[in-house]
Amino acid sequence: MEELSERTTSACTMQDNDIHTTADPDNIKLRLVRNGDSPQKMAVENSCRNLNIVKRVDVLYQEYRDTSKQQEIEQRRQRDGLPTAGSGVTAAPALQLQLRNSMHSLSLWQNLEAVKDSGLLKTLEPKEIILQEAMFELVTSEASYYKSLELLETHFLRNPLLVNTLSQSDMHFLFSNIEDIMKASERFLMDLEHRIEESILISDVCDIVQTHAVNHFQVFISYVINQAYQEKNYRRILQENALFRENMSMLENQPKVKGLSFTSFLILPFQRITRLKLLVQNILKKVEENSEREKTAISAHQELERIVKECNEGVRKMSRTEELISIEKTLEFKSKSVPVISHSRWLLKKGEVQQMSGPKSTRTMRSRKLYHPIYLFLFNNLLLITKRSSSGEKFQVLDSCSRSMLRTEDLEDQGQMLACAFVLKLLENQEDREVSYMLKTESISDKLRWIYALTPNRRTRFLSTSTSQPDSAQVQCIQSYSSQEPDELSVEMADVLHILECTDDGWMLGERLHDGERGWFPTRVVEKIMSAEVRAQNLKECQRIQQAQEGAQGARAASRGRRPAKSPQYTPTWTDL
Repeated sequence: MEELSERTTSACTMQDNDIHTTADPDNIKLRLVRNGDSPQKMAVENSCRNLNIVKRVDVLYQEYRDTSKQQEIEQRRQRDGLPTAGSGVTAAPALQLQLRNSMHSLSLWQNLEAVKDSGLLKTLEPKEIILQEAMFELVTSEASYYKSLELLETHFLRNPLLVNTLSQSDMHFLFSNIEDIMKASERFLMDLEHRIEESILISDVCDIVQTHAVNHFQVFISYVINQAYQEKNYRRILQENALFRENMSMLENQPKVKGLSFTSFLILPFQRITRLKLLVQNILKKVEENSEREKTAISAHQELERIVKECNEGVRKMSRTEELISIEKTLEFKSKSVPVISHSRWLLKKGEVQQMSGPKSTRTMRSRKLYHPIYLFLFNNLLLITKRSSSGEKFQVLDSCSRSMLRTEDLEDQGQMLACAFVLKLLENQEDREVSYMLKTESISDKLRWIYALTPNRRTRFLSTSTSQPDSAQVQCIQSYSSQEPDELSVEMADVLHILECTDDGWMLGERLHDGERGWFPTRVVEKIMSAEVRAQNLKECQRIQQAQEGAQGARAASRGRRPAKSPQYTPTWTDL
């Protein structure tokens, strides 16, 4: 860490011919001298010194991430009038900064001695101070992330206790291209730290984010795509290699790791790239409209969104292909064979339901003989209706239909006996004829999940097609949840979601605001957002980001064919050796 800070300082002192340095044993101060500068501007620029951002950060990224998400929840709870860790009523921006002063938080920009000495806090508008804090958090969180990566390298990757117990191939399975990830973070952090050392009044950081996202962040994609194999091989090595298991347990229990698991370090890169996108999104919400800073924030956000999308699509593509191969091996076609494996096909939902047959009178519906188990495989463009073999390992395909030719009818208004039943209609099955199945699920939530998966364009209870209605129901995630089924949505603490459907037995269908992903999740992991003001603000911020991006895309489309004007570029403070 010290080496990185020293390299940054060296680069800062050599950046401009007009920079003069005065060395003393304790500190290196930078003095920028330009003709015509105002006394206030010179005071700000005289504050440019080696701030040692990297050295000041003593919080591991996992601690920062968990704490920052908890702070977002606490802020919303206070605005909802609910009990929080703090006391009293505080305005939203002030509360956000007040919470960030808590334990395991990164330091605030306004708490830097250089900022206090400059007099900026007396002259800047409150909204500019909030923007400075948002940009500063991006920098300090990157320093925290680098600190955790460095611990991963020194404590695990380079540790003889692990290296000597693993083969070269297992080392690659576990750590993948983590060294490339570290180099990318080091370059990025050096440029961010230098920007602050140029002037304590931060001009922008999103231009740096955009450049690094374009030129250096591709390494995240290959690392994240490899994570599925990384997790599988880690479990395999733990089972097969007793010495590795013993040494890993010893390393995880050492104080410097602060009780964090080895896997919490391995998943850092994907957590960081997704968090970085949200930090830029936060800056975009705060910059003045139609400004240069808005332009750079939009560009940075679009590049990060592209990388996150490629990461997600890469992971999905690999897992989907493996899943299709596995499913096809279990299928036995009774008559007409349907090719399952296709690059444009993936599984949406699978599971057992009960098919009801015979007369549909109240008396016969009580008979268990009416119900026969069938197993459904629903893909994005195909439904297979199957019957499990006696061995339980194979599935005989009874019928199939294109997903676009499916229709459903809920029977909840037909009495209590049919509360968990629905009709599935195949407008054109494998024999080119229309057939209907009356199906029953174990719970109401199972029924609704099947109906939504089979016919996604069907109206939901709260919203039809749009989540951008003025006061639509919203919830905030208070506990992370990892999806267990293909139709579920993994949610992280502090995620805000629109509610599309809600069942009485503890499930919700929602759409996440910041990326539009939809899926089911347990009601127990979220809290309803009570404040209409908070809901309106969430929606307004989401719409502003969408409109800003649409405007930028429209401008690019209009200028197609013409050479775009060059935007101001910063000079990197690092060089490739």
